[in-house]
Amino acid sequence: MVNGVYLVLTDTVNGGGFINEKFYSLPEEKQHRIINAGYHVFGYNSYKKSPVSEIALTAGISKSLLFHYFHNKKELYLFLWNEAMKLTSRALVDGHCYESCDLFEMMLRGMNAKFSLMKIYPDLTAFTMNAFYEKDPAVSSEIQQSYQTVAASSTTSTLKGLNPADFRSGLDIEMMIKTMYWTCEGYLWEALKSDHIDIDVWEKDFKKIIEFWKSAYCREEQKG
Repeated sequence: MVNGVYLVLTDTVNGGGFINEKFYSLPEEKQHRIINAGYHVFGYNSYKKSPVSEIALTAGISKSLLFHYFHNKKELYLFLWNEAMKLTSRALVDGHCYESCDLFEMMLRGMNAKFSLMKIYPDLTAFTMNAFYEKDPAVSSEIQQSYQTVAASSTTSTLKGLNPADFRSGLDIEMMIKTMYWTCEGYLWEALKSDHIDIDVWEKDFKKIIEFWKSAYCREEQKG
């Protein structure tokens, strides 16, 4: 989704279709606190069981002030979703993820970009994954529509950039990409349940996973 081929997201929408000028007029440090507070509370609770008062408390502001910037909880939630897309898209560009035609190098760079972003926004991944699986009708359809649009474009773009000759003969490349994506999602879903999040361990694990994929999917002459 949330993680593209490896978290490829876009910034086509901003907070339900508009730019929140009031929020963006705040000092960056305050914006950062509110965003991180939202990711933390929404990231570990369902939409329904995430009180706005807790987000305000975590951010160190009053509930009434939070509602000054966002009219209601839904607007805040969708803003956070789209902010996550913007932040991730920017991190992937800054990490030069699209400057390689090698799938595994692209994923390695994407992984590094993702984990660098998590050091600034520790609960962003928990939020985006929770949002993807959210069933509340107040937000689920808009989240899914946003995701499906991006995912379809991402898969198509990735496939266009690959050379089938780099991979084992007869390999279903589209299915390969899907299973790689599912592996990333499954790993992160389980890792986020842990009481202790260790990004350094995650980085080591993903490097091992990528090396395994290279040995399993590439032609012999492409493995070096």
